[in-house]
Amino acid sequence: MLKPLGDRVLVRPSQEEDVTASGIVLPDSARKKPTEGEVLAVGSGRVLDNGQRVRVSVKLGDIVVYSKYAGTQVKVEGEELILVDEDSILAVRE
Repeated sequence: MLKPLGDRVLVRPSQEEDVTASGIVLPDSARKKPTEGEVLAVGSGRVLDNGQRVRVSVKLGDIVVYSKYAGTQVKVEGEELILVDEDSILAVRE
């Protein structure tokens, strides 16, 4: 598995919608990029100017909502994942 550094978070994006609620099959060009997913790994946190470390506010298993164009796509063990900065995470689903 990949271990994020600093305040980065490794997320498994939710599946893209292939069919609309009314049953229309969407082509690749019309599909929306996922903006939520499950947290798989978190970094150790951000280091402040005074040397103190601030832990990441999300934990393993959280379902998070992140910015639409956030992060870097990575392939880990054949699976497409996204590595995002904690600042790009907008909310945690409860």
